[in-house]
Amino acid sequence: MNFHTITTYNYPKVAQIYQAGIDSENATFEVNVPTYQEWDQKHLPFGRIALFDKNKMVGWASLSRVSQREVYNGVAEVSIYIAPNQQRKGIGTLLLQKLIEESESNGIWTLQCGIMRENKASIGLHKKCGFREIGYREKIAELHGVWRDNILMERRSKKIGRSS
Repeated sequence: MNFHTITTYNYPKVAQIYQAGIDSENATFEVNVPTYQEWDQKHLPFGRIALFDKNKMVGWASLSRVSQREVYNGVAEVSIYIAPNQQRKGIGTLLLQKLIEESESNGIWTLQCGIMRENKASIGLHKKCGFREIGYREKIAELHGVWRDNILMERRSKKIGRSS
């Protein structure tokens, strides 16, 4: 398996996996896949990871800013999507571990995410990679007529943002 940076060239494959996440109704509140330009504007210039098995993209992960305020420059939101036929094969662990490495090498001290309560696999993956539940947002958004909760998780780096 090989890691690649997400670019305009491989974004159509990212979009396919993203669409599968949308279709699952448990991965995102988005209802449409953004264009590459829209996606590019929302994500940090680093931490744009696609994982390929031979020539097939099996999953991707990325980081986005949580705030424009300077004090939050070391905090990023995690997105991770695995192709439906590649789930439960360790792809998510590989991607999230690589994303953590890249985040720390770029000065990120806290990673956070919001995961739909029903997405037990994603909650378990994040816990496995050092995230902890910090709370939840009750009925934070309505998706197709159903109000959904979001489990809030974060991972604090043991390498970045520590004072001596």
